Amino acid sequence: MTRRMILAVPDLISNSYFPAIAAVELGFFRDEGHNVVLELVAPVERAYALLREGTIDFVGGSSHSALAAFPRWQGVKLLCAQGQGMYWFLVMRADLGARRGEIDIVKGKRIGAAPWVGMAFRHLLTQAGIDPAADKVAIESMPATVGANVNFGVAAARALKSREIDGFWANGMGAEIATRGGDGTVVLDVRRGDGPAGCFDYTMASIATTEKLIEQEPDAAAAAVRAVARAQRVLRADPTRAFDIARDIFPPDEAELIVELVRRDLPLYSPAISERTVTEMNRFARAVGILDAPVSFRDVVATQFTPLWNE
Repeated sequence: MTRRMILAVPDLISNSYFPAIAAVELGFFRDEGHNVVLELVAPVERAYALLREGTIDFVGGSSHSALAAFPRWQGVKLLCAQGQGMYWFLVMRADLGARRGEIDIVKGKRIGAAPWVGMAFRHLLTQAGIDPAADKVAIESMPATVGANVNFGVAAARALKSREIDGFWANGMGAEIATRGGDGTVVLDVRRGDGPAGCFDYTMASIATTEKLIEQEPDAAAAAVRAVARAQRVLRADPTRAFDIARDIFPPDEAELIVELVRRDLPLYSPAISERTVTEMNRFARAVGILDAPVSFRDVVATQFTPLWNE
């Protein structure tokens, strides 16, 4: 067995990064001969900063957020996807009476979103013809969600319930808690067709590591791809296994929700990252000012491991 390695996720009580969670908890890294443990590191930009420093070995977070610590993608590579598409939901207070797709409801409202997550939401609004400044859309982190060990979606649902915010832009777990409790209404679900054209590919849940690790420990990088792809296959074959994983690390109420959330995401479980996705993601990154020059597919993706996506 190799040295102890850390795979950081920025939200642990969530379906967004469940393939990474499953890969560790089901022992698929161990089966590959690697000792990998999970660690909650939030917000996502902090996880990437620790990856750059060498404190952790992999990040299972939003792909565009790698640019927070690796300008122009220098020094980092995406190994595979955990799921296709931008995976956050816009949920508004139920008493506002918003309907699905009624994005104008955000005008004059406070929307909770983590900084690098909110960046995508802000751009989505501008593409939909809404000017966050002129239309007085306050996109902000809530005090209860700031910290290194906070599960944002769960915290956002609680903040909505207590009316600290009018809506939030967060993961499926937060959306499910808010809607089942009668506190929120889903207004946008990008992966299922909502929002302006092109927003599906702003980002995705991916697995990233450093070029240094790939060079020095290529077997570990390959193991990450195989382990995550195997977890996706296992969950597609039997999504009820998600509960067996979650009950040991989730609170009981959230563990009860995970099977249905995973089942909904199964059509999006693919480790592949397409050139189109990278092109669109980088177009978004340049539009919001986190990327200042064109980069190629090979600048972003560790292409030597792409054959493992279909292994």
